[in-house]
Amino acid sequence: MVPTPPDGRAGIDAALVKRLVAAQFPQWSDLPVRPVEVDGWDNRTYRIGDTLTARLPTATGYVPAVAKENEWLPRLAPSLPYAVPPIRGEGVPGEGYPYPWSVRGWLDGETAAPERIGDRAQFADSVAGFIFALQRCDTTGGPLAGEHSWYRGASPAYYDEETRRCLAALKGRVDTDRAAVVWDAALAAEWRGTPVWFHGDIAPGNLLVADGKLTAVIDFGTSGVGDPACDLVCAWGMFSGESREVFRRAVGQDEGTWARARGWLLWKCLLTLSGYIDTDPERAAVDRHLIAEVLADHELFG
Repeated sequence: MVPTPPDGRAGIDAALVKRLVAAQFPQWSDLPVRPVEVDGWDNRTYRIGDTLTARLPTATGYVPAVAKENEWLPRLAPSLPYAVPPIRGEGVPGEGYPYPWSVRGWLDGETAAPERIGDRAQFADSVAGFIFALQRCDTTGGPLAGEHSWYRGASPAYYDEETRRCLAALKGRVDTDRAAVVWDAALAAEWRGTPVWFHGDIAPGNLLVADGKLTAVIDFGTSGVGDPACDLVCAWGMFSGESREVFRRAVGQDEGTWARARGWLLWKCLLTLSGYIDTDPERAAVDRHLIAEVLADHELFG
């Protein structure tokens, strides 16, 4: 059983959520409040009874996602093949909590850990199908990529200076010469397409499964309208071998988009690796593996 995260992170605890619900949604004030077993970093999430959740940003930078998700998830949901969080209430600051927050409907399922996935190739096809359906959604009035999406959907060039610093810091510890080639290729593959919807963080923690199959996609905090390259990063983070090839074929993107996707993954891995290469060998090994995969992918397809 996964241990429930300790209550109180970012000054948010079950007692606070209980007070917020009682003050703003009295129809649910009698329901018990408890932390979810698997929580994210950007927001704290609490169960309200058996069918609802409260979702509260942990810092100012995550606040724009609240209104964005409240407005756009109900609009996107009918066009998507898998469930997304239903919005049940829009909370406001109160009880000493300074940010807007939301009440969602609870979605059954578990996060997509490898051991919970049945047919991996089928799962890759399902994830690609979700991405493709999201890209086909109407973008009229949608939020263009920018600060609210942490620049997912924009050019990876936004993180060029940070990536160059990481390359310099890791010289001699990873193959920074080959990595620089991949990064340069990502920047050179400038996107000139028609803006489409992107999720921004297609990762195991944001995909729910039941009976080994994809059932829901959550956490649209980094979503927006722009370049879909960021949504291809899961090709290396989640898939390999046959399942990666199934995903590559099913998602149907051009080589420039794949080049930018490799850049997105490389930036993130270099950034995190530089932070704990000497302190967390297990996590460092994961980043080293992903970097090696994306370098090999560039040499094969780039």
